[in-house]
Amino acid sequence: MITYYSTGKNAPEVDFKTALFRGLAPDGGLYFPNEFPQFSADELENLKGASLQAVGNAVLQKWFGDDIPAEALEAIAYDAQNFPITLNQVGPYQILELIHGPTLAFKDVAAQNLSRLMSYFLQKENREITLLVATSGDTGGAIAHGFADIPNTTVYVLFPKGRVSRLQEEQLTRVAQNVIPVEVDGVFDDCQAMVKQAFNDPALKDLNLTSANSISIGRLIPQIIYYVYTWAVLQRDDIEFIVPSGNFGNLTGAIFAKQMGLPFSHFTAATNANDAAVRYQESGVYDPHTTIRTLSNAMDVGNPSNFVRILESFGHDYEEFRDHFTAMSVDDETTVATMKRVLADHDYLLDPHTAIGWTVAEQINLEGRTPVVVSTAAPIKFAEEIKQAAGIEIDDSETVQALSGREKRKVSIENDYAALVELLNR
Repeated sequence: MITYYSTGKNAPEVDFKTALFRGLAPDGGLYFPNEFPQFSADELENLKGASLQAVGNAVLQKWFGDDIPAEALEAIAYDAQNFPITLNQVGPYQILELIHGPTLAFKDVAAQNLSRLMSYFLQKENREITLLVATSGDTGGAIAHGFADIPNTTVYVLFPKGRVSRLQEEQLTRVAQNVIPVEVDGVFDDCQAMVKQAFNDPALKDLNLTSANSISIGRLIPQIIYYVYTWAVLQRDDIEFIVPSGNFGNLTGAIFAKQMGLPFSHFTAATNANDAAVRYQESGVYDPHTTIRTLSNAMDVGNPSNFVRILESFGHDYEEFRDHFTAMSVDDETTVATMKRVLADHDYLLDPHTAIGWTVAEQINLEGRTPVVVSTAAPIKFAEEIKQAAGIEIDDSETVQALSGREKRKVSIENDYAALVELLNR
């Protein structure tokens, strides 16, 4: 059985169910597997050309087969992979479109799997939990949709005031009754800090708090699925993923796939002005800065939680990190220029996050590699921002109108942990 230890190295190892519902380890660290299940050469061969649902089932069985019966796990896998993931050749790059889920962002994959994994245990044990989630834009909507009306769950979604797009806010605030949107007068890092503090607050232990952020190992592991699926579709051993990165959960999933035996050798993180990974690559010192606001708001993370998992994956060996990992940052002006140029040259509109990935792909040496740019969100999610920044018109009225069936709800609080505690205790 796979167990999970804390990256803080000062908490006991736990089984998957404990890690799933605890979210953060008692010492404040993130849970990390003590071993990685392996795909054999024959198993990988059999995955070539497999459906997304079959790949999802193969990945989940490898990780959770000792915790959940095979038949139940297969049902979770087939139910959760309920929308397409597509690969499109656009100019010189394959674009891995993770944008066809209910909230039009890559986090739908993790949210759909996570809600079903949690639901399996909750229904089996007839108990209740409170999920506490921080979002820079996309996570909250995905979790709100994934956990909508899931029995025995109450979900609080913290998002930074004035720092999400119109469609993102609509997805965050027109939600099921078991979801409480919380607008925080601060930045994403403030929301994330509150969530982490709450998990280790003994005064809140009766709420059975857990996480659906990418600090949750149960949300992180399903992200392995689309990297394995990409390999199953392309059937190449020279794939280079260029991943737009904010909190680094997405890219950690790619590294975990490599550690399961997938033939991936190198990874590239594409960041905006929030460039903690770039500075670590240059110096070997991890020195997070205050969050900087950018056009690619879902990546506005000054202190990415999952970066510690990336360092753990490379044994905190700086040279090993540099051998397998590249990080580059892109400013807003260049992002906008890339969006305009790709639309003109290829008749393909990139959202601001994927545009950063495309820009970085153009700047790195890809000789002998098959480049795959990960598309993390649909452009329509940022219609107003793209129009203002790039002058490109996108009609999002139909998408916004589709959400109007639910009443818009949110609670606004100051950037103060005590205000969150008061809200949770109401």
